[in-house]
Amino acid sequence: MSKSSKAVPPPIPRHVAIIMDGNNRWARKRLLPGVAGHKAGVDAVRAVIEVCAESGVEVLTLFAFSSENWERPADEVGALMELFLGALRREARKLDDNGIRLRIIGDRSRFHPELQAAMAAAEAQTANNHRFVLQVAANYGGQWDILQAAQRLAAEVGAGRLQPEQITSERFQSCLATGDLPLPDLCIRTGGEHRISNFLLWQLAYSELYFSDLYWPDFKHEAMRRALADFATRQRRFGKTSEQVEAEAR
Repeated sequence: MSKSSKAVPPPIPRHVAIIMDGNNRWARKRLLPGVAGHKAGVDAVRAVIEVCAESGVEVLTLFAFSSENWERPADEVGALMELFLGALRREARKLDDNGIRLRIIGDRSRFHPELQAAMAAAEAQTANNHRFVLQVAANYGGQWDILQAAQRLAAEVGAGRLQPEQITSERFQSCLATGDLPLPDLCIRTGGEHRISNFLLWQLAYSELYFSDLYWPDFKHEAMRRALADFATRQRRFGKTSEQVEAEAR
């Protein structure tokens, strides 16, 4: 077989972002309390991590708890915090053993100090891993992220260390919570909804969107592989024509 006729592997997204939706509806369908859906969703998290790591994805960002989720019933929020704390303590060693670095993005100030300490400890335990980055968005909102970046740059201007005309798209992007990572190539939302719900608003500008009707606890290995296979069929043009993209690929 000549070199030119060898099969070209399908494109793999460097960064996958997922809105994990449908936990409560999964539970209600089974006449279970809502927290049961969130507990079941942990298995889906493990499955998606496995598929991404084995496929060559470099970064996986999971929308675990939005800045709007505090409006949910207090007992559900409390149960979610307990689940998050337990998962951090239980999973950090497994992530470390598998060479996975954990990062948590979002405003941590509203979390209980015990949970904040567990976040910091899990990040520190996995900080030197380079195989794969698992990024968890907790008390995160895309509008908050843009606002905090603008405030950081405004402070630099106010201190005389930066001129307004020096604020470029690249500099602004570097101030976002994900600023040192590649932008998401693929954003997945489960649960049958078709919106991005204040998630990575700046970063998703040119991401491919993939919507699944599966509730998050049912989104396991094969579902993730289907999403990656669908991504491989997309032509990413970034404002160019199909002809331009095809010519550049030759």
